[in-house]
Amino acid sequence: MNEENYDYIMKLILLGDSSVGKTNILTKYLKNFFDPDSKATVGVEFGTKSVEIEGKKIKVQIWDTAGEERYKSITSTYYKGAKGAFIVYDITRKITFESIDKWIGDLKNNGDENIIIYLVGNKNDLNDKREVDKNEAMNKAEKYNIAFMETSALSGDNIQKIFQDLIEKVYVNFFRNSKANKEKEVNKGIELNKNNKENDNKTTDNNERKQKTERKCC
Repeated sequence: MNEENYDYIMKLILLGDSSVGKTNILTKYLKNFFDPDSKATVGVEFGTKSVEIEGKKIKVQIWDTAGEERYKSITSTYYKGAKGAFIVYDITRKITFESIDKWIGDLKNNGDENIIIYLVGNKNDLNDKREVDKNEAMNKAEKYNIAFMETSALSGDNIQKIFQDLIEKVYVNFFRNSKANKEKEVNKGIELNKNNKENDNKTTDNNERKQKTERKCC
């Protein structure tokens, strides 16, 4: 299906430190596949999926970015145009959780000011090795007023759900509401023109009555 057959194209990005599982989250979502030997992403990787919401066909473009600092100048350019972002950390490595503020700062500096952010704690299948308490992560999400969920790219736990949630949030905020606002503006313009015409007609009628009165009295 080519791009002309879609109602909307939606860009999402995956951010987070190296080896938190971003690539496996993406492949699990797109192909229901997990590669235990997956290598760290170099630069960016890319995948697409077609979804339908409220009868609208949407082409979702998902960009998987490298987490290493040396690729930052490359990956930050891919923030442009993204309407949604997953910030992923590894629940077994506290240091990756401590990077969340940095990633959110990068998004604020380089991304859309209204981008919707979703915090993801990956590898919850390794609960016995947990270093990040779930309540701590929930508090972090609450601080930034963003959604939060733990996942496992290995088992697939919550992988489909986080993508569905984010895609729906982006659709409502950037596409459905945007269309409704445009229609509201159009209707407002029509109403304004109608009122202006009515006022013009009233002014014309008043002027004609005034002229008739002046002719009678003079």
